[in-house]
Amino acid sequence: MTTSTLVVKDLTLRGFRFRENLGRWDVKYSPYLFISPFFILFGLVGLFPLLYTGWVSLHAWDLLGGQGKWTGFDNFAFVLQQRQFWIALRNTLSIFLLSAVPQLIAATAIAAALDSNLRNKTFWRMSVLLPFVVMPVAVTLIFGSMFGERYGLVNRTLGDIGLGPIRWHTDPLSSHIAIATMVNFRWTGYNALILLAGMQAISRDLYEAATIDGAGWVSRFFRVTLPQLRPTIIFVIITATIGGLQIFDEPRLYDQNGLGGEDQQWMTMTIYLYKLGWPQLNFGRAAAVAWLLFLVIVAIGLINLAITRRIATNEGRTA
Repeated sequence: MTTSTLVVKDLTLRGFRFRENLGRWDVKYSPYLFISPFFILFGLVGLFPLLYTGWVSLHAWDLLGGQGKWTGFDNFAFVLQQRQFWIALRNTLSIFLLSAVPQLIAATAIAAALDSNLRNKTFWRMSVLLPFVVMPVAVTLIFGSMFGERYGLVNRTLGDIGLGPIRWHTDPLSSHIAIATMVNFRWTGYNALILLAGMQAISRDLYEAATIDGAGWVSRFFRVTLPQLRPTIIFVIITATIGGLQIFDEPRLYDQNGLGGEDQQWMTMTIYLYKLGWPQLNFGRAAAVAWLLFLVIVAIGLINLAITRRIATNEGRTA
């Protein structure tokens, strides 16, 4: 066997090994390459701003002067000592509960209705999404006029049926209900379509078996639909938590001043953050509020996760 033949065989063997390794690498690393665009984009527009905000919160940051001296956790200590922060936190949680809970119940009911045998299903499914398409500024201006204390449509209607006017812009709870109504108007249809997609993924065989066993519509809904819909409901709860705690447009545009009311009746965490950043121009303290809001969202998200796991574990033991 000549030297040239050995070289050719060696090159052929190396090429075969390289193709074999290439195929192995393709199977092993291709999935990571496919999902890498999301993580790269998240790192640029999500993770980096979050970490940079944390860095800003540890400094006496100014709009013109930029990074000032290192202050450590002084900005956090200052914010936590302010009464406005706790008022903003109370208002944020109140509006969140008044919007998220009715929104989830209404969205589930609408999704169940759309999943039934309706005529013109496409029309009805598109119609529930129309409020989400409307600009939040338009929704807030319309509902802000409806909930006016002197000339609002709601108080005029209540006066016609003999009920006293409600101080929608003065009483904290009433203002929270009004703002939560705006949020529910925009987001209920959107969440209903997500829940509808989850309902349509449920196997029809389960409904047929339940029907043969004599289960009615209500029994099928609570014993088949809701248990099978749990992952979708968890997703909706998490997204509603993130969006509800970051609410800004509706309370910001609820009155002409946009500062959360004269006595901070509906001032949320994001409005308080905005006030610290502008016109006070104290970006260190504003960044501290942003991080505190992030921690609140994470804490509530973990509580939701723990509750759902507890429910799933108890149902598994029962079964």
